[in-house]
Amino acid sequence: MIFLYSFLFAGFICMISQIILDNTKLTPGHITSILVVVGAALDTFSIYDKIVEVVGGGAMVPITSFGHLLIHGALAKVDVMGPIGIVMGMFDLTASGITAAIIFSFIFSLFFKPKN
Repeated sequence: MIFLYSFLFAGFICMISQIILDNTKLTPGHITSILVVVGAALDTFSIYDKIVEVVGGGAMVPITSFGHLLIHGALAKVDVMGPIGIVMGMFDLTASGITAAIIFSFIFSLFFKPKN
């Protein structure tokens, strides 16, 4: 059943994003930013953790999970390190994803040429 919940949650996020994209003048970059902020806001009030418990990995796949990880790491480190922990915590949980994005984009830029 958790597979179905994961599929439905990720599909719901995609559906909402597509509806916003089709009915507004917002660009995909705007929608991505909105979803990151929504994920961060949900984690601030511990709602996103409850969603992860119910739907499992399906909640960790969409872009909303990036906002969740940013806030989750910041809140965890601020207790240990104080105000500097806000920045340090954000980079702890998201470092692998950011590093992978940089490395893969560099590799792909070597093989593909941009269109004019």
